[in-house]
Amino acid sequence: MTFDHDHWQRRFDELRATHHVPGAALAVLTGGDVHEFATGVLHRGTGVAVTTDSVFQVGSITKIHTATLVMQLAEEGKLDLDAPVRDVLPDFTVADPAASKTITARQLLSHTSGLTCDFTRDTGRGDDCLAAYVEAARDVPLDCPPGTAISYSSVGYNVLGRIVEVLTGRTWDDALRERLCAPLGLTHTVTLPEDVLRFRAAMGHLGEGGADPEPAPAWNPLPRSAGPYGGVLCATAADVLRLARLHLDGGTAPDGTRLLRRETTEAMQHRETDCPDKWTVDSDGWGLGWTLYDWDVTPGFGHDGATIGQYGFLRVVPEAGVAVVLLTNGGGARRLYSGLFRELLHELAGVRMPEPFGPPAQPLPVALGRRAGVYRREGVEITVSERDGVARLRYAFVDGMAGLAPPIESDLVAVSGTVFAGRADGAFSDDWLPVVFATLTDGTDCVYIGMRAAPKVAG
Repeated sequence: MTFDHDHWQRRFDELRATHHVPGAALAVLTGGDVHEFATGVLHRGTGVAVTTDSVFQVGSITKIHTATLVMQLAEEGKLDLDAPVRDVLPDFTVADPAASKTITARQLLSHTSGLTCDFTRDTGRGDDCLAAYVEAARDVPLDCPPGTAISYSSVGYNVLGRIVEVLTGRTWDDALRERLCAPLGLTHTVTLPEDVLRFRAAMGHLGEGGADPEPAPAWNPLPRSAGPYGGVLCATAADVLRLARLHLDGGTAPDGTRLLRRETTEAMQHRETDCPDKWTVDSDGWGLGWTLYDWDVTPGFGHDGATIGQYGFLRVVPEAGVAVVLLTNGGGARRLYSGLFRELLHELAGVRMPEPFGPPAQPLPVALGRRAGVYRREGVEITVSERDGVARLRYAFVDGMAGLAPPIESDLVAVSGTVFAGRADGAFSDDWLPVVFATLTDGTDCVYIGMRAAPKVAG
């Protein structure tokens, strides 16, 4: 099949404008060839155009960079994925003394360690920032006991980043540059703001759904210590595609350099755990680093990312040899992703992506019952209640995240007996928000929002 570059450029331009995305970059791998696209502007205030060599903040897609480094070390015999983290980090401590002794790298990679997500600490610009972060996180409560459930964890990936530092004797930034960026030719992948200044860089934009957003108040307020989990890395869409291609090609770089064994890349794509929340990233499972997809029995893998007004999406269909990367700087980015990837993956790989999440046309008559109550994880308190027959959600930032944003309130509409849809314009954009009730393996009730498990603390 001939790839019609002009057609996809037109569709990219059209969908970007429709969904009020200021600017975006796209890279597509099909038939062994890479096709690059750019549309819109990097900054609505300056009007500087997006080009294919523009860099965006890729957010949590960075977790794949970190996971790849970790798996290299496992291959080299320097790390046992199933041994306690304390074998490498003797002082590793979390709020649960028993968990401190048992958490493994495999659990960190698959988000089953119980470590929470939304803990950010500025520990300075020094090379010791990651060591100081891991030390600072020692008293942060876990979302759940290790091994009882999946709960998306940025803290866990910072611990993995620190493991990389200890085993390589290099900072995470240097290890990334030397062990991945250099051999893969990722010339536009950087982790420090002074390096970003060498390139055309995107500015994030924020605003209400359905309207043109405005530039964010800061380019990136996240500290250097956020590196391994996805707070600082910037790259072109093509550079992200090159990393994905390494895994698609069984660990071999385009010049024939082997960075991972095929068995290792296959292990990373093997399902480690299921996820009750099948809608936040259109997936119901996780491998070692990778989000796993099942499109009408066609398997795939990928990852999403988000920072302050910048959003990235990566999808790979190994059976078809297809990979697609979209990087954006605000607006209805998820709707752009959904529309564009639906068309691209259907034509190039025969994939039928699921419809966007939302309530049924006729809401189900489902009462909250025992699901009503207060749920809590680090930094967030979630109250689920019922008034006059209407289910309600209140999502408030507390503890160290208090004051980050006003509480979010929304009605909830039943999708099934355990899944509800919420909507809070201006907070979760104008998309429907999955609110998923589940039970941990130890019997604790919890609610998932954003793939993060919050245990029930009060009825």
